[in-house]
Amino acid sequence: MQAARRLGAAFFRAAAILLCLAAIPANAAIASRCIAMARATPGVQFVALQTAQATKEQVRITFVGHSTFRIESSGGLTIATDYAGYAGSGPMPDIVTMNQAHSTHYTDYPDPAIKHVLRGWNPAGGPAQHNLTLGDVYVRNVPTDIRRWGSALREKDGNSIFIFEVGGMCIGHLGHLHHELGPEHLGLIGQLDIVMVPVDGTFTMAQGNMVEVVRLLKARLVLPMHVFGPSTLASFLARMGQAFEVEVGKTSTVVVSEATLPPQTKVLVLQGASYFGAD
Repeated sequence: MQAARRLGAAFFRAAAILLCLAAIPANAAIASRCIAMARATPGVQFVALQTAQATKEQVRITFVGHSTFRIESSGGLTIATDYAGYAGSGPMPDIVTMNQAHSTHYTDYPDPAIKHVLRGWNPAGGPAQHNLTLGDVYVRNVPTDIRRWGSALREKDGNSIFIFEVGGMCIGHLGHLHHELGPEHLGLIGQLDIVMVPVDGTFTMAQGNMVEVVRLLKARLVLPMHVFGPSTLASFLARMGQAFEVEVGKTSTVVVSEATLPPQTKVLVLQGASYFGAD
């Protein structure tokens, strides 16, 4: 009986990931190096779509505040995540991403100078679909659901996890994630090197559930965001510190390359101008 259950579970995981891979646009499959290959699925082996080449290219990540980070590539491109009209000091971003859970995560009036505005939801209905290559950056998204304010009901595809492939690394921003990730999400996200995680424990999801999401993603560098107070951050770090290294940085910026990523999962707290802001 147990053997049958294990076989059934393995079949379910394999089927779910196959469906996910089938849903990926052809150009995304070619471009993406971090689509999951179902390493944990017994008896199933997928052909790798692309082999990552080691690179010394550096990526500068600056925590602006709340859920906004500036990601700067070695090629001179700048991305701002969960952009609500402010992206910190420096040139206007080339790419901005948004999510719609609250007005602190998007703006209806982005600066016209921004070349690419990527919304994590589709105003026309259905899931948002982004596959953008610009210079040395490739951006895609994985839709997730959100809860509407004051309601327990879920809005399908109302949020997006954005994934930035730059400098030989896969950087994920979970946005305003409201639920744990199933095989259908993990198969599309793939292997992340860096992940930006909301840790408020209330507006998004309980901290225990968010820690489980981090465990499943297995990223080597975890950057907390969406923090509502020192006690909230301390609680998340205490949970993560039971299994992973934790470092509280002294600045708002980290410069990282594929070669300098920590060998094991590490939590790095970046300082920010509005770290403990309200939602």
